Amino acid sequence: MKRIFLWMLAAGLLLAAPAKAWKGTSPNGKLTMEVSNGHLKLSYAAWQVMDIVIDQRVSHFSSLTPHHISEEYTMLTGKRLHCTNEANEYQVGGMTIRLYNDGLALRSETSSPIDNETTRQQDVAFVIPEGTKRWMQQWSDGCEGFYPLSTTYKVEPVRSFSGTFKSEEGWCNRWGFPALIEAAPSPSQGGEPIYALITEANIEQGQSASCLYNNGETYRVVADKRDEQGKPWPGHTPWRVVIVGTLAEVMQSTLVTDVCEPSKIADTSWIEPGVVSWVYWAYNHGSNDYSIICKYIDLAVALGLPYVLIDAEWDDMDKLASNEGKTVVDAVNYAKARGVKPMIWYNSSVGWIDGAPGPKVRLNKPEDREKEFAWCEKIGVAGVKIDFFSGDTQLNMDYCIDLLESAARHHLLVNFHGATIPRGWQRTWPNLMSTEGVYGAEWYNNVGTFTNQAAAHNATLPFTRNIIGPMDYTPCAFSDSQHPHITSHAHELALTVLFESGLQHLADRPESFLAQPQQVQHFLDLLPSVWDETRLVSGYPADHAVIARRAGATWYVAGINGTDAEKTISLNLSFIQGKRITSFADSGNTDSPWLITQPSALPASVKMQPRGGFVLVIR
Repeated sequence: MKRIFLWMLAAGLLLAAPAKAWKGTSPNGKLTMEVSNGHLKLSYAAWQVMDIVIDQRVSHFSSLTPHHISEEYTMLTGKRLHCTNEANEYQVGGMTIRLYNDGLALRSETSSPIDNETTRQQDVAFVIPEGTKRWMQQWSDGCEGFYPLSTTYKVEPVRSFSGTFKSEEGWCNRWGFPALIEAAPSPSQGGEPIYALITEANIEQGQSASCLYNNGETYRVVADKRDEQGKPWPGHTPWRVVIVGTLAEVMQSTLVTDVCEPSKIADTSWIEPGVVSWVYWAYNHGSNDYSIICKYIDLAVALGLPYVLIDAEWDDMDKLASNEGKTVVDAVNYAKARGVKPMIWYNSSVGWIDGAPGPKVRLNKPEDREKEFAWCEKIGVAGVKIDFFSGDTQLNMDYCIDLLESAARHHLLVNFHGATIPRGWQRTWPNLMSTEGVYGAEWYNNVGTFTNQAAAHNATLPFTRNIIGPMDYTPCAFSDSQHPHITSHAHELALTVLFESGLQHLADRPESFLAQPQQVQHFLDLLPSVWDETRLVSGYPADHAVIARRAGATWYVAGINGTDAEKTISLNLSFIQGKRITSFADSGNTDSPWLITQPSALPASVKMQPRGGFVLVIR
């Protein structure tokens, strides 16, 4: 009896004792985690930056040895061509956790999917305490919203394309990725604060994408709808990613592609990023007018651009009397004859269909998609822009992957428009050149809201949306569309460097581009869309952003002012060695807006006009 009592007492004490914490570190030791009682505490240089609620099963492990991952890979687009995937990986309690030098990635290994059709309890949740600065976008199926600064979860909901999402208390409770958090003070006196950017990566066939739902300070990762008639579940969730570091370290991170599958395209020699002349912004209309399309092809020739996009409604070209029977094939042939590679637009036919432009319902069935893409390849189309998707559901994700795979078979570049944010597919399918998923310059065509908010929004995107992947913002408009813009000429030019995209669609009309000084036209002629290296020089969300990108031996330094006041910024460009410098800035003179000079040395500071900008080209 005494022996049984002692055994029961020991068992009771064991059960009552708190679970022993176990720890992990990044390869360089700067990032650490401690897991206990269903919480993962993530720290940077001993400062806690994130409390992550995870599966309780992980707490039952008291020690484990990491598996070290180290690989090099090459990108065709993005912040840099040469990337390194290095992490310490821990396998515990049905979860894989990787600690990188610049963040954390984790996913649940499970034989059955966890989504909001079965339970609202997900495997991961992030605690963002009240008072914490955060830049978050309210969810919409096209990810087209602002990232305003807030210090509370008590945010009034705005109506998006997808409706309004609010809690019982009336606050917005559904948020899209990415979310930027100013997570901790500087770990050293006088240093920079530490940031954390939350997002998702490596969506595979059979998975839906996720977003964040919150009830107070806890933001749960919740998967979108999953259709059991879709592709089989792969046996694990996508990676939930937290990029951690100074603002520069977060901005320069490639963690989203680090965790993704390697390229599935064996021969990528045909994949060529580039700059595109684009019709929609100026006309708020598609491409059924043959003569207008020819103007944009001629613009591409004049500026030395490799691509032209033939936008929506090209399937109705032969119905317009003024075209005299011309079709999209005639437009494609005109472009090819002038040395310009044509791309054409398609309606995905899963989102906006009724009342939407065409061509429609040509890509949905596998056999129709193969036939259409084979036709594109035959007539000499270089790529496709596919528009109007319907959000993060599994069927949307499966469809996008099917499109990328089929397009690759027919040597077609892809730009997803009206679509969710990129989640690393640009590594797995390097024919994916860009994705919209952003409140971009198209909005000058829709409502007047953008006019007064564009400068601050533009200065926020390098620290939020564009960190995670290519962004089809459609920048650089010197004239006005349906609603005016009040950003300066140099601000607009700077966006072509600040915003990374494998296909950079230039927004303005031909007459406006060709009216600019010859130096500006030459700049656009030489504008790279492939970067060997990217560095943040200076910046803070909504205030200003200065980014340096290197293409070969040439550096481009671009900066914008997100405020309505003149701003002087100190520049540390000591890492750049160059002798021939061209500076593009604002003159402050409405009649002659450009100040183009060739300084003998790199500046130690730069003064920007309200909502202004600058570009330095250093060869």
